Amino acid sequence: MNGHDLLTLGYPSGKAIGIGLKAAAEAAAQGMAEAAILEALQAVLAAPEAYSDDPLYKGLAKALIRVREQPQAYHLDTYAPYQIWGRENIEHGALQQMERAVRLPISVRGALMPDAHQGYGLPIGGVLATHNAVIPYAVGVDIACRMRLTIFDTPPHILEQKKERFRKALEENTCFGAGNAWSTPRQHAVLDDPTWQTHPVARRFKDIARKQLGSSGSGNHFVEFGALVVSEPFETPSGSVPVGKYLALLSHSGSRRFGYEIANHYTQIAMNSHSGLPKEFQHLAWLDLDWSAGAEYWEAMQLAGRYASANHAIIHAQLAEAIRLPVLGGVENHHNFAWVESIDGQELIVHRKGATPAGEGVLGVIPGSMSAAGYVVRGRGVAAALNSAAHGAGRRMSRAEAFKRFDWNIINRKLKEKGIEVLSAGLDEVPNCYKDIDTVMAAQADLVETVAIFQPKLVKMDGSPRQSYHPED
Repeated sequence: MNGHDLLTLGYPSGKAIGIGLKAAAEAAAQGMAEAAILEALQAVLAAPEAYSDDPLYKGLAKALIRVREQPQAYHLDTYAPYQIWGRENIEHGALQQMERAVRLPISVRGALMPDAHQGYGLPIGGVLATHNAVIPYAVGVDIACRMRLTIFDTPPHILEQKKERFRKALEENTCFGAGNAWSTPRQHAVLDDPTWQTHPVARRFKDIARKQLGSSGSGNHFVEFGALVVSEPFETPSGSVPVGKYLALLSHSGSRRFGYEIANHYTQIAMNSHSGLPKEFQHLAWLDLDWSAGAEYWEAMQLAGRYASANHAIIHAQLAEAIRLPVLGGVENHHNFAWVESIDGQELIVHRKGATPAGEGVLGVIPGSMSAAGYVVRGRGVAAALNSAAHGAGRRMSRAEAFKRFDWNIINRKLKEKGIEVLSAGLDEVPNCYKDIDTVMAAQADLVETVAIFQPKLVKMDGSPRQSYHPED
């Protein structure tokens, strides 16, 4: 092991490298394997305070804390070019976050979608292209959060004719909640992925990933049946979808606890490595892809993508089996991810945090709310938007404010007037919490074309006791 190994982990150059090598040599003398030493060194870098009394690593921990207290300076006065869609309906905080993101020394291009609202680091609805670096919080804490739509070869009126059958299917084949998991774990080939064994951080969370496989999170995650009106025929990996009206199943979820842990672990390393960033920039800390930490995050992000896709695959397979109707086709897309893409002849890392890939001809799903329509769209490939579009209606109200303002009895009555039944959901997810989806779609008419419209009819979301609605309430 040499100094380069520590630099690639993200260690700052200087005295900490020498102290770290000395600690590594002592660990090796005690019989520790090199892989375990590297993992320990990475853990010390991520949280040096936790090792300030460790007999082996306390000297290294103190050196890293001193480095953090004497941070380097960054030049943050140059703006990379960026464009905003629907500016008039985007809150000031989100606009400020986007302005900070394009001032990073690694930023090359940016774009802000019309559903944007404030998040951590990059705003939700933000798109950022960087040079050879990935920002964990510009991907988001729910890595690979995605949409999946399954279209059944049957008209939508069957939903009203056999409502109890569909209610039962949703209740028995979905599992929601931040800490919840199936009592009988589901099976999928994603659990055989060798990355679970070889990745130093992912392997810690394989057990919880196994338990939560095929489940959905809390917040705005949902599984719902509805009516899909197709205005233009389109091709999907599972079949052709002609013009017509169909029963459809739509789901929204991500990589669950696994993605959350990966996001926070590598964000901490990134923030420690760039401790000189001003406070308001700290959640934009990045990892160079040449660092081992950057490469590890990238590998774990890819695994989270495969895992999130498997979650949806299981949900849709279970429900298709429960209702026993033929499948016509399907559409699926990430909206919290980073891709290697060619922009203006450069190979860049394109982060889409709450943004839908919208390259030319690429299909995607943009949902509204539990009462508002969702859209199946075909991307137009607009370079100024970094081939992106909105990922939904976008919040216009905080969850805390929603709990104060709304009443389930009133909301549920209005939903029933529209022919929408909610099996369970949080008061912080009612339609009033969201922007008008049609206004969002109008603001990005140059980015995507609509090929189908989905109207929710039977909705299930997290019903954990947090001012939530249940039919028995």
